[in-house]
Amino acid sequence: MSNGNPGDWLPELLRLDDCENNWELYLEAVYQAFVEDFVDSKPTYTEKKFALKRYPITDGKECTFWHLISEGANEEERLPDLRRCERIKWPRPMIESIQSGNLCVWRNKRGRENRILIASSDFSYVVVLADRSDYVLLWTAYCVEKNHSRRKMESEYSRWKNGEA
Repeated sequence: MSNGNPGDWLPELLRLDDCENNWELYLEAVYQAFVEDFVDSKPTYTEKKFALKRYPITDGKECTFWHLISEGANEEERLPDLRRCERIKWPRPMIESIQSGNLCVWRNKRGRENRILIASSDFSYVVVLADRSDYVLLWTAYCVEKNHSRRKMESEYSRWKNGEA
């Protein structure tokens, strides 16, 4: 690992054109990558047991999978996001590298949820874990597209790091 810039050390993107631009083939390839990283085995997480939100299962796929590859506030209306799909192989190495010093890792609270955020050093990609009493739950991961959103996230991280959050 060289630094927290995503392209430097994370796996290559899994692109739609790798699957002949066939959405069904692509979705299955993305799902297989998810299964390899989170169902067949679990990431090494130092503090607590690692878990997934399995239910509701939609089209035979776990809830966490859909949260990793789609966006939207309403569960039933979430839409696939190609940028999220392409990065399906990124959450596990980021989770396993939280102590590397190459990532920005902090805690926050969203509603009643205690969260652990793991961001690339440029805040362009973030993995979110829900911190439960005796385990952590992979909640979602996404690209941070807008510069003002990156700055806001960086500010939250700085406040947390300085004990102000």
